[in-house]
Amino acid sequence: MNNFDKREKWGSKIGFVLAAAGSAIGLGNIWKFPYVAGENGGAAFFIIYIICVFLIGLPVIIAEILLGRTTQRNPVGAFKSLTNSRLWPFVGAMGVFVGFLILSYYSVVAGWSLGYIYESASGVFYSFDNPKLAGGHFNKLISNATWGVSMLAIFVILSMFFVYAGVQKGIEKGSKILMPVLFLLLLIVMIRGITLEGSQKGLEFLFEPDWSKVNAITFLEALGQAFFSLSLGMGAMLTYGSYLSKEDNIPKSSLQIVILDTLIAIIAGVAIFTAVFATGQNAAEGPGLIFHTLPIVFNKMPGGYFIGVIFFVLLTIAALTSAISLLEVVTAYFIDEKKWSRHKAVIVFGILAFLVGIPSALSFNVLSETKILGLNFFDFADYISSNIMLPLGGFFIAIFVGYKWGFDKVISELKNGSENLFEKHLWTISVWKILIKFISPILILLVLLHSIGIF
Repeated sequence: MNNFDKREKWGSKIGFVLAAAGSAIGLGNIWKFPYVAGENGGAAFFIIYIICVFLIGLPVIIAEILLGRTTQRNPVGAFKSLTNSRLWPFVGAMGVFVGFLILSYYSVVAGWSLGYIYESASGVFYSFDNPKLAGGHFNKLISNATWGVSMLAIFVILSMFFVYAGVQKGIEKGSKILMPVLFLLLLIVMIRGITLEGSQKGLEFLFEPDWSKVNAITFLEALGQAFFSLSLGMGAMLTYGSYLSKEDNIPKSSLQIVILDTLIAIIAGVAIFTAVFATGQNAAEGPGLIFHTLPIVFNKMPGGYFIGVIFFVLLTIAALTSAISLLEVVTAYFIDEKKWSRHKAVIVFGILAFLVGIPSALSFNVLSETKILGLNFFDFADYISSNIMLPLGGFFIAIFVGYKWGFDKVISELKNGSENLFEKHLWTISVWKILIKFISPILILLVLLHSIGIF
């Protein structure tokens, strides 16, 4: 009996696509994309972002999923089975570690979103008439250590619930419910935004490019957003790919994941910018757009009470589907390599993720003066993982698939389940080869250098 016979499997192709898309679709799409676009000129940034997604995102996501399906292993085991080198399993170990680290502090922000479901439902937004007041309320909440740690705990428990139940009964079943609900709620918010008087300015901002605002930094920001938005470099796509069968079409599924991820980012942008412009708020607010500006937007728009509750529900769902994939990475490692049971791995590392996340939650209150290299614990964990480890992970995956694995073997594995695609469109192999061997690694290096502040 081989790994294909023993390992848990996705119950359906749509289950895998929704789960993988859920991993990619997170706070980066609904929180970060709108404010980064707002700071970089709107439509012009969006066009560059789309190009970057297909230059850097799609090639690497295909590579990650292929590594997982071929080996039927976690990130560490995948590299162990394909090479005798000690270096490459270390790359996989880095992915497992960074996934766990991101889960710990990502859950803090997700906890804020969870808490804001109650805040919006309680009607507290009605007392705000400007972003400064809304920002003051947000700062008051996150400065409350009990509130921050409690929201963190609840969110981690929610994530553990789905992973504990297994691939089919937990992650896949949950994704089949959560992802359609997320999409429906986001459509409701978008439609409401479009129907507001003055929303046309938001649509123009998003879809009429102003190239005069584009510079080198715009391209680097778009590259980074394209890379980070798709959950690359942390082993999530590799782990999800390990539950695929040989008959699954990886290029097709990868394209569907990329399209869903990008579509959600577009819809979120429309939903947010139409409402922001219609209510006369600042589209270039920055990271405070969600928690400082949108409460004012919801307060000022007709029906804003319900839209506010819906928005923070969908924001929490987006965060949850990503957190599930992060917890699954470390869970799969201990199941494969240490022969732990799924239940034991989920309980142990769910609790550890909560404990490691506590300093991040306390970074905005009791530990606000505690610094590591000038950063609080939350910012330090984010810097190490997002700015350094994720780009390095993505870079080494591209290098391994492009050079170390053996490209004939790579193409042979990739053709499984994709024969019709390559027979009808033989050029796709050549294009992917050029991207994964040359274009993607160079662009990921640019993301790394920009992330660490070299330019």
